[in-house]
Amino acid sequence: MDRFIIHNLFGIEGFNIAWYGVIIGFGMVLATCIAAWRAQKAGYKSDLIIDFVLFAVPIAIICARIYYVTFEWEYYSQDLSRIFAIREGGLAIYGGVIGGVVTAIVFCKIQKFPFLKLMDFAMPSLLLGQIIGRWGNFTNQEAFGNLITNPDLQFFPYGVFIDDLQEWHQATFFYESAANLVLFIIMMIVARRVKKDGWMTVLYLVGYGAIRCFIEGLRTDSLYLIPGVRVSQVLSAVLIGVGLGIAWGIHSGRLRSKIYEGKYLLDNAQKNGE
Repeated sequence: MDRFIIHNLFGIEGFNIAWYGVIIGFGMVLATCIAAWRAQKAGYKSDLIIDFVLFAVPIAIICARIYYVTFEWEYYSQDLSRIFAIREGGLAIYGGVIGGVVTAIVFCKIQKFPFLKLMDFAMPSLLLGQIIGRWGNFTNQEAFGNLITNPDLQFFPYGVFIDDLQEWHQATFFYESAANLVLFIIMMIVARRVKKDGWMTVLYLVGYGAIRCFIEGLRTDSLYLIPGVRVSQVLSAVLIGVGLGIAWGIHSGRLRSKIYEGKYLLDNAQKNGE
């Protein structure tokens, strides 16, 4: 399929709108709406999520680019201007996650809002954005896995045909999207049952860390820390470790949210829909 939904927008040669950007944008909007809805159900104004997202999204995009460029420096050092050619691709989800978490820490510090509570609103939505965003990899024909030589296995969704290579490869983008969907459903079920803040964050860190660690081993476009050591697998292990540490803190009572009485609380009339 054509990777562009619109060619030469407003008659400007080369100003194309890619399916990838549309899909990512849709994922961001839907994820924000879901997080705002969940915050309202919990007794907080949707402004909490909107205010956070206005800072988090641009910072996450910048960090995702910095992350990618850092581990592809040999290429970008030859022409520094290409660092800013973001329309050519080159965003790493883990860089975005790191940027988003740092933004959340600063945001919660300034607004005096419980960090784990905000993270619990954000993490399922982040995962939903990733579920949708991975289909942008399908339109771009990227983030695929190992070569499939067995004709019996050359079918979607197990594999995807890459036009540039004229080969079938494992559809790892689909594997991750599907696995993330299962994790998202689990998170939504658990969210209705647990009372303590932080468990959505734990599920994301441990669950996505495990999913990404496995699938990264199948991909052919990984960023490497050193030969043979994939950056994303190392970070996945770190996420799992941090998640387990948070789980221990919540279970032991060492990590608990303070009572919040700030501007983002809904008043009783708003809670009742008046």
